[in-house]
Amino acid sequence: MSEQLKFIVEHLNKDPFKKNFNLITFDSLEPMQLLQILNDVLAEIDPKQTIDIREEMPDQTAKRMFTLLGMLKYKPPGNMSEPSSFRQGLVTGSKPVIHPILHWLLQRVTELKKRAYLARFLVKLEVPAEFLQDDVITDTYHQYEELVEGFKTYHKECEQLKSSGFSTAEIRKDIGAMEEEKDQLIKRVERLKKRVESVSNHQRMLELARQLRVEKEREESLAQQKQEQKNQLFQAEQRLQRSQQQLKDLRQAAADAKPESLMKRLEEEIKFNSYMVSDKLPKELESKRRMVQYLQKVVSEPAMGQAELGELEDKIRENNIEINLLIEKRMMRNDPIDDKLSLFRQQASIIIRKKEAKAEELQEAREELAALDRELNQKNSQARDQDGDEVIRGDEFKRFVGKLRSKGTVFKKKRQEITELRAEYGVLQRTEEILKQRHEVGQQQLQSMEAQKGISGYSDTQEELERVSAIKSELDEMKGRSLDDMSEMVKKLNSTIVEKKSALAPIIKELRPLRQQCQDLTQEYEEKKAQYDSCSAGLESNRSKLEQEVRALREEMAQEENRYHYINCMKEIIEMQMQRAAEEMKAYVSPDPQERRKTIREQYMKNIAEQESLGKKLREQQKTVRESHGPNMKQVKMWRDLEQLIECKRQCFLRAQSQASIGQVIQEGGEDRLVL
Repeated sequence: MSEQLKFIVEHLNKDPFKKNFNLITFDSLEPMQLLQILNDVLAEIDPKQTIDIREEMPDQTAKRMFTLLGMLKYKPPGNMSEPSSFRQGLVTGSKPVIHPILHWLLQRVTELKKRAYLARFLVKLEVPAEFLQDDVITDTYHQYEELVEGFKTYHKECEQLKSSGFSTAEIRKDIGAMEEEKDQLIKRVERLKKRVESVSNHQRMLELARQLRVEKEREESLAQQKQEQKNQLFQAEQRLQRSQQQLKDLRQAAADAKPESLMKRLEEEIKFNSYMVSDKLPKELESKRRMVQYLQKVVSEPAMGQAELGELEDKIRENNIEINLLIEKRMMRNDPIDDKLSLFRQQASIIIRKKEAKAEELQEAREELAALDRELNQKNSQARDQDGDEVIRGDEFKRFVGKLRSKGTVFKKKRQEITELRAEYGVLQRTEEILKQRHEVGQQQLQSMEAQKGISGYSDTQEELERVSAIKSELDEMKGRSLDDMSEMVKKLNSTIVEKKSALAPIIKELRPLRQQCQDLTQEYEEKKAQYDSCSAGLESNRSKLEQEVRALREEMAQEENRYHYINCMKEIIEMQMQRAAEEMKAYVSPDPQERRKTIREQYMKNIAEQESLGKKLREQQKTVRESHGPNMKQVKMWRDLEQLIECKRQCFLRAQSQASIGQVIQEGGEDRLVL
């Protein structure tokens, strides 16, 4: 614990907190101060948490901190595993709860900052399932999920770029190179401006060039708008064609089909939709809700250790054994009625599973059909974007195939011509090589003849001299032109400089006192600015104090207003009670017996009297029953004994009669019967 406190105090004294604590002062902090320090640390991680907890209700503070800690995946220590005790400790500012939180947060501030930043964009909003039945909300939620996925992708790319190893030295070097290129471009632009200034009507030409550039940009924008309108027109035509095709299909189906088949198809579709709405979807929704409740329960429970997991496994094993025993007992009982019912249940469950499977297959088929439609539309749009033409079908496709075949024949002819030209090119290339070889042979013969005559290299020297003389003449002409241009340019520059100096001389004279005035005004401005800053800081501090006072007064006003409304409501309630009491007294003291019967007191007195009389009757009945219970029981016993005695006599009489009638002839119903 001491190491934990040392770590917390050490990090709180550093940037950005700078609390200037020691172990004694930190340990002696009040719960409210400790909660404020925890809130400051959370505000460093998530700037949204910057708030004075004195201006917030304790329950709201605990709920906000509890939510943020759950988002940061903080797990309480083992001795605070109960969520209720942890929440209570967080509300009261308990040290055993706050100190571990501070220790855990200060250990990983950078990581938690990143997690809090990502949680702002990656924690999805929980939308109830019944709201998602609306198409607009569903589309908006899908767009929201796509934006979340896009943020994940961009964040990964950003992290990769940060970790790719770009050094600041290389970036600075690139920036320096770009600045040098910028300076070179500025100098080049200045040189071009100087050249253009010497041209007559250069302002007019620059204006025309600017107008030309504007018109070209306008032409590009108009071309883009034209292309967009073409695309929109094509899409509208596609929609029109699809609608016409659907209308045609519906008309054909209506013409070919009979009303009975249409009604049968509609009834099947209605049955399927009613089954989906009444049976399948509610079951899936209920299962999803149970799963969400179970997951929320799992999330709310603290992390379990190995011992608790072992206990749960033992309980699961015992429950499995008990289930197996119950199954064995049921099988041993082997009730035929249950067997028949189980057979019917199995058949019903099989039919339900088949029905659900077919419904899922139908739903998947519909989704697949919708996906294929979307893919077809996407392919059509891609083809339209690439070619700008409509996707052809039917007769147009046949005409296109015919054109393609004709172009194929033309292509074959052109390809044959290209092969002939290539062959001719090969022949010409071979002829060129032969001529080069002959030229080389002639040159060798000429060199051998020059060597025989003692003037070797004469032809090369002659060619070189002719080439050098030609270059020299060109250079002389260029030098002459450049010297003339330079002398003329120097004259123009000198005259321009003299004109500019003469034009700037009075302006410079006027500028000197203005510079002095500017310096004085600058100094005065700095002084006034310092005064303004000090005054502004004072006013800002006063404004913040006044804002705090106004906020406190508004809260007090809201509390007093709530109190006023509460007292007003209580007043109305008491007035109603007093009115009822006055009416009761008025009816009670009224001489009219009918009015007196309507009073609540009379009604209650009447009910009490009735209940007392009823209770009296019941007590008398109870007393009578208790007094006659013993004799009645004896009488019942005597009657039972008498019944047994009579039954015994009857049996004896029957046996005696059967023994006396053996070997006698008995006449019964006009017949003679011999008893042996």
